[in-house]
Amino acid sequence: MFGIKSKDASHLPIAGCTIIGAGVIISGNIESEGDIRIDGVLKGNLSSRAKILLGPEAVVEGDIMAQQADILGRVLGKVSVNDILYLHGKAVIEGNIHTSKLQIDATASFNGACHMGANVVAFGNEQLAKAVNE
Repeated sequence: MFGIKSKDASHLPIAGCTIIGAGVIISGNIESEGDIRIDGVLKGNLSSRAKILLGPEAVVEGDIMAQQADILGRVLGKVSVNDILYLHGKAVIEGNIHTSKLQIDATASFNGACHMGANVVAFGNEQLAKAVNE
């Protein structure tokens, strides 16, 4: 069932989906192995080894790090995405973007620098500044 061929799947890691609903305000950092959807407010950094989805009313006051991200809300901080970052609808990012691939709707916007390419996200801030200045 669910594509698992082994009868004993207890050794497989479980990475669920976390949902922060509208009207919820969280102060502090969030780290997850699985997908995260935020429709409320996060005052802190957000990190996921999977996908992050920010709903249209979501606000993140901190940095975002993820494998993939779909943003419809507002981010006040740096966004680092290993794969593809998609800014939907009226998304707003007030901060720098580091991503491999970027897709932006005509109604979305960001204010900051954008660094793209396969190796950009792997660089730390110090290494990135050094690579750009060379």
